[in-house]
Parts: sequence; C-alpha cells; structure tokens
Amino acid sequence: MEVSRGKPIWALGLMSGTSMDGVDAAMVLTDGETISEFGAGGEYPHETIAATQQVMRRPLDYRNPKTQELAAEFAEAEYEVEDSHARAVVSLLGISPNTPEVIGFHGQTVFHAPEEGWTWQIGSGERLARSLNRPVVWDFRTADMEAGGEGAPLAPFFHFALAKRINATEPVAFLNIGGVANVTWVDPTKGAPEEEGALLAFDTGPGNALINDWMVRHDREPLDRDGAEAAKGHVDDMALHSNATRAFLARIPPKSLDRNEFAMVLDRMTDLSLPDGAATLTALTAECVAEALKHMPSAPSRWLICGGGCKNPVMMRMMADRLNAPVDPVEAVGFDGDMLEAQAFAYLAVRSLRGLPLSAPGTTNCREPVSGGQLAIP
Repeated sequence: MEVSRGKPIWALGLMSGTSMDGVDAAMVLTDGETISEFGAGGEYPHETIAATQQVMRRPLDYRNPKTQELAAEFAEAEYEVEDSHARAVVSLLGISPNTPEVIGFHGQTVFHAPEEGWTWQIGSGERLARSLNRPVVWDFRTADMEAGGEGAPLAPFFHFALAKRINATEPVAFLNIGGVANVTWVDPTKGAPEEEGALLAFDTGPGNALINDWMVRHDREPLDRDGAEAAKGHVDDMALHSNATRAFLARIPPKSLDRNEFAMVLDRMTDLSLPDGAATLTALTAECVAEALKHMPSAPSRWLICGGGCKNPVMMRMMADRLNAPVDPVEAVGFDGDMLEAQAFAYLAVRSLRGLPLSAPGTTNCREPVSGGQLAIP
C-alpha cells in the first residue's frame, strides 16, 4: 500500500490496555501528518478474555514465552485477543459511515522490560488481517527497540498532531493515566514531531494499576470508581514517601515501565484501611506526575488529561494542587479521551505506511528517528 503526502485516508485504530476490560476502536482521517477528521469510535467489552487475564495476573517470573509449559496457555490467550479485536472492528464498521483502508493493531501487552531489550504484545496481525480481509499494521514496537529505544510510549507523535490541531502556541502536556501514567511534553512551534526539541515523552510512574490492585485485594471491583474510596480516606504520608518509586523518578527520560513494576508498594501498605490506601495510592500517582516537571525543558502552559485517571475527581484535584498550570480533561479542547489511544494507532498505521518516523530520541531514547510496524496484507 502507498499513501501520498497530503492525501488523507481513513484508518481504524485498536487498543486494549493493561486493565483488559475491552477493546477501544476508533476511526481517523489522516495523511500521517495532520488530522483531517475524527470518525466513529466505540468501546467494546471483551466477551471472554479469561485466558489472557490469567496470563496477565500471574506473577511475571516467566521471561521466555516459548517455554513448553506455557505454550498452550499463550496460544489460547492470543486467539482470545485476536477474536476480541476482530469483533470490535466488525461492530464499529456497523455504525461507521466510513470504510478504513488500513487497521492499526497494537495487540495486548503482557510484558514490557525495556532494560532487557524485550517487549511482548500478543496477537497476530497476520491472522487479524485474514480474519477481517483488510490490511493491518501491527508490531509497532520492535523496530524502535532494535534502534536502542524503549519501545514506548508510542502516542507522542499523535499528541504532536493534536497540539497542532488545537493551534497551541506554547508547550502543552498530554498526560494519559492508564495502568501506568505517561506524559508527552509538546513544543507546537516545531515543524515535525521528529525534530529535535519537539517532544519529550516518558512514563511518570504508577497510574491506576496500584489503585486497581488495591481494590481487588479488598474484594472490590478492580477500580476506585469516581475516586469514592480515596475521597473517604486520608493520605498516609509515611506510606506515601516510603515507596519504591524514587529510583525511577530520578532517572533521566525517556523511560518506560511495566504495569507491575511497583507491585511491591502494596505490600508496604497492609496496615492501611481500604479508603486510606486508595487515597495514598491516588496521591502517589499525582506526586509522580508532579515530579515529572523536573525533567521537562519548560513548564507546560496546560495539562490535558486522558485515560481512566481523568474520571477520578480526587486524582484530578490532587494533580491540580501540585501543578502550576491548568489541568483539564482532553474533552475541554474537543477530543475524546476514551478514544485517544485507539486514534493514535490509526494515525501511526498511516505513518507506518508512508515510512514516516513513529518515534524519536526524545520519545523512546532510540538512536535516531525510526519508523516501524509490519504490514499484513490479507
């Protein structure tokens, strides 16, 4: 496939995050540089993803996915991932007036260890392309890691296009609070995202993962819905500041994390009540975001928030208390925070088709701007 510069095409992006609650699917009209239009989008719960959730919740002491005893388990999980994504595409196409020329498929991350040069997303783009009879761009991370990068985050180039779309004239930060929180600092005065100084992106630390796991430990649903428990609790300053994040916060970005990197933090909070633990973990996410300011070239004029954390008013308030700038959901500037990551992979799929960079030294620490993704033709 070829995409000419300046000729936008419809692309469909797919994303299933570490919460594994479902697949986000969204349409974007783009030439891989500018965003011409946003199309239909939807969230599609997994009908069954038991095998994959079992894999995700195991202690991550397996470092070789090819071991005999795990082969059957991972094969089942991979098929579940592909089936869930295929159903999401079919459902979205049923309500979309536009037809995508390409699909961007991230797969399901089960392990991310950039310090070991290894990232692992299950789900085959080849099988998905055959199932849907449509071209699929997938395996977005490998090329970056082969170029010395951390393979994540991948949304910053999309964030650059978003900053241009809202005609930003001063640095702005896009903060995605999923299982892990990651930030993109954007200088919208630069001409292209791969230009030196245009972007700085990195994981700030825990997002919702620790809070979700804390709730599960107390036999609740795996999230603090609307920050209800945190709102009833009090932050335990000793538990907050005797956590395991300090070494990571001091590292110079770019840098990225696995979802379970700080699981040991929960073991240090066993004496806290459910509400106090929720409040303390929510404050930990906010403090890690505030610490990120130390690494930025200049303070953002505005923070635009997406991901599940955006729906937690306690977390939003804690960040606003710590950041000397407006803190708003991305909806405040006309974007759909629920669809942003899926839209990013639609955008990146088109960039991949054009051979444009998907990452740069300032986003993943790769040696030079690098394209990526594999194209599967049905």
